[in-house]
Amino acid sequence: MRIETLQFVKCPNCAGALALGKDSSAPESDGHFLAGKVKCESCGSEFAIRNGVPILLPANLARVKLETAARFAEEWTRWSDLRDYYDQEFFDWVAPLTAKDFEGQVVFEGGCGKGRHTNIVASHRAKAIVSLDLGESAFVAFAHTRNFPNAHVIIGDLLNPPVQQLFDLAFSVGVLHHLPDPAAGFASLASVVREGGQVAFWVYGYEGNEWITRFVDPVRKAITAQLPAPLLRVASIPPALLLWAVIKLFYRPDQNGKGPAKLPYGDYFAAQYGYPFDEIHANVFDQLVTPVAYYLREEEVKPWMESGFKDAMVRSHRGYSWTGVGTVSRSKAAVGG
Repeated sequence: MRIETLQFVKCPNCAGALALGKDSSAPESDGHFLAGKVKCESCGSEFAIRNGVPILLPANLARVKLETAARFAEEWTRWSDLRDYYDQEFFDWVAPLTAKDFEGQVVFEGGCGKGRHTNIVASHRAKAIVSLDLGESAFVAFAHTRNFPNAHVIIGDLLNPPVQQLFDLAFSVGVLHHLPDPAAGFASLASVVREGGQVAFWVYGYEGNEWITRFVDPVRKAITAQLPAPLLRVASIPPALLLWAVIKLFYRPDQNGKGPAKLPYGDYFAAQYGYPFDEIHANVFDQLVTPVAYYLREEEVKPWMESGFKDAMVRSHRGYSWTGVGTVSRSKAAVGG
């Protein structure tokens, strides 16, 4: 954590300003404090800094949130490296936003995992990006982005984000559908954005994924989400091998990058044609590991942006998920404050 992080964060208990504790370690040569505490100047609450990341969690955090975060931390610490194709993947998810929309902006990321999107946004010259995650994957994200002076990683609860309402742009990719209440998660994400700023999200769709909700979800809930993560990692190898073989055999993209129109998930699997096996393995593990996963219908997602936004749009992404982008209006900013 650099001292500049403190201008973006607040106490999760009383929303007071935070200051560096007197017992914190001396900063490293790159300006990061790797250990110590931050203290609320209003209520006196203290929060640890561990491995360079401030842990800004309220005392009454729900057990299900911590379980979900811990399960995903296993994934991000196991499959922790960054890949060249993540850049294209990210901008596909948040389109019509482009790299230019992040340049010079103060950005908030709701759920950063291993920091792959934090790295992308920081490298595209955001003025600052504050990335939040609930689990220990935040330590991996810090390691991946430590060299960016504009990147700040914190541990916190997206449903009670310990940050100020000063962001130009907030996004959440692949996270809201793992919260106990996805709609509340989106409202919380939007609440940190200043009036006139933008919000973007990407979530699983119900449409196009009916077979998952019918056949895979019951297995996940009853069996795989209960398995120890190391065992699940091994158990997910056979289905991952099968999926990898199917993609290689049937989903070679055409010259425009499109997949076979007659096959399910044509463009989605075609986009993964060049992925190594371990990426496919990680994706399968991701589907099976979480205690909470909602596949959201269009009629559930669209109302998120029907009030308090202008220029809002929700679009289907490749027929199996939803992307939403909108500009926060004055009324939404007032509600968020």
